[in-house]
Amino acid sequence: MKLLRIYFRVLALLGREGRLAWALAVANLALASAMFVEPILFGRIVDTLANAQPRVSQIAWRDLMLLVGAWVAFGLFIIVCSTLVALHADRLAHRQYQVVRTMFFEHVLQLPLSYHTGSHSGRLVKVMITGTNTLWALWLSFFREHFASIISLIVLLPLTLFINWRYGLLLILLCMVFGTVIALVVRRVEQLQSTVEGYYTDVAERTSDTLGNIALVQSFTRIETEVSGMRKIGEEVLRAQIPVLSWWAVTTVITRTSTTLTMLSILVLGVWFYLRSQTSVGEIVMFMSFATLLISKLDQAVHFANEMVMDAPRLAEFFDVLDTEPAVRDRADAMDPGHMRGLVEFKDVSFSYDGKRPAVADLSFTALPGETVALVGATGAGKSTALALLHRAFDPQSGTVSIDGMDIRALTLAGVRRNIGVVFQEALLFNRSLAENLRVGKPDASEEELRAACERAQILDVIERLPQGFDTNAGERGRLFSGGERQRLSIARALLKDPPILILDEATSALDALTETRIQAALTEVMKGRTTFVIAHRLATVRNADRILVFESGRIVESGPFDELIEVGGHFAELARSQFMVAGPIKNRQQRAAGQPAET
Repeated sequence: MKLLRIYFRVLALLGREGRLAWALAVANLALASAMFVEPILFGRIVDTLANAQPRVSQIAWRDLMLLVGAWVAFGLFIIVCSTLVALHADRLAHRQYQVVRTMFFEHVLQLPLSYHTGSHSGRLVKVMITGTNTLWALWLSFFREHFASIISLIVLLPLTLFINWRYGLLLILLCMVFGTVIALVVRRVEQLQSTVEGYYTDVAERTSDTLGNIALVQSFTRIETEVSGMRKIGEEVLRAQIPVLSWWAVTTVITRTSTTLTMLSILVLGVWFYLRSQTSVGEIVMFMSFATLLISKLDQAVHFANEMVMDAPRLAEFFDVLDTEPAVRDRADAMDPGHMRGLVEFKDVSFSYDGKRPAVADLSFTALPGETVALVGATGAGKSTALALLHRAFDPQSGTVSIDGMDIRALTLAGVRRNIGVVFQEALLFNRSLAENLRVGKPDASEEELRAACERAQILDVIERLPQGFDTNAGERGRLFSGGERQRLSIARALLKDPPILILDEATSALDALTETRIQAALTEVMKGRTTFVIAHRLATVRNADRILVFESGRIVESGPFDELIEVGGHFAELARSQFMVAGPIKNRQQRAAGQPAET
């Protein structure tokens, strides 16, 4: 039943191709009926010829010609209809393959970052490719073979009882025995094949992981180790796959045996019935043809069962991903906010990744339009989580995040993110041209705008030295450029988007001191007139921030301008002292309360 549920869901994915699918189903029904009628006509022709023996002059030529003409007509109909079904089934399968692949890709892109953090990209690529390829093959085989076979076995086979109940009963009995054996084999190998598919997923993940870290593999001379690991997985795949293949080999033997037994049974019983005048030569020939047709359908049924057992784990993985609900998505009444001013407010915001330990707790602060707010604190203090909530990578479990007085959950995701530019700590670039990478936030940007943004990000001189300029491919994850160059490109991309809200997540962490100084000057100019959030571990980069929020264990423990926080002598001052930004130790509050000046 599990296999049938998966199969029905495969058919349900036909979507807008449903009308053509129904037309193909009707055509398959007509084909099955025509195939059923052919043996009947052939048997009648044989009886007409046999009844005229031994004198040819006694042949009923008119009846014979009508039977032969009908037989030829049905044969031609089967040829033409089969050709049309195959042609349109191909087109349907290929069209819907592209639709479902795009739909799956879009769905995966909408899944939250938490899902992607726990799912290997190699696995998702493998699931998309194998899943859509399997769907394509099943759609094609369903309309070419499976549906006609199902109709023949379930609907038309019982009709043989009305022609000759003895032969019909024999055929039905043989089908039941064969079907039972196949069901037992399917049940036995279904779990085994799931294990095999798990190993194939491991292969995809290991391959992607190794190639994605090729520099590490080569520099630590791990080539032989990685190859050995892949070889070991291959051996495990074989150990799991061979029992499955053995069971299907048994099934093949059973199919061949049933073919011989069916033909032999009809022949022996036919002779016995003929000697007792309970059948005719034509009926014997007719049911021999029925048996041949039935055997071919049973063979297709075995092929179908084999396909489903092999494909079920791949489809189960595919549907598991497809059924994953995005944690963050647009409400039914979500509105597009258009261009926003940049007033950001957090009110009692709390969020936890695992539901146990809060990543941020009871955050409340306001950032005015054009204000620069820095977030500082130790790794894991909650800085990046807070700003991830702002651009809706997640939604808070309690409290509200609002922009320009509007709860961002009431706005469309695209509308919110269009107003926010992000420069991540890790420079993220596509394996595409530099122009395409820069136009991610503004697809219609002109080359003049590209040049202006790159000049402000101190990267234009590097691009101009390249033979292909902006048409240069960045390489996988931007590997053709240095870390500092990648970071400057990502800064230029954010500048080109020109959003009212800007998030700089350790934006200058990968730059050398000279380049960082140049970038800081550019960013200072760019940040004017827009709300900017800066996450930084190096406190020197946030000295000029309008306000600094100090995070500890997911909470804001201090807030204020740089000099004021130094004067307070609290947690921020200790951070500053650890980075040699303060000349001497900070005296405690009791010292200041006693009127003793703090040493700075």
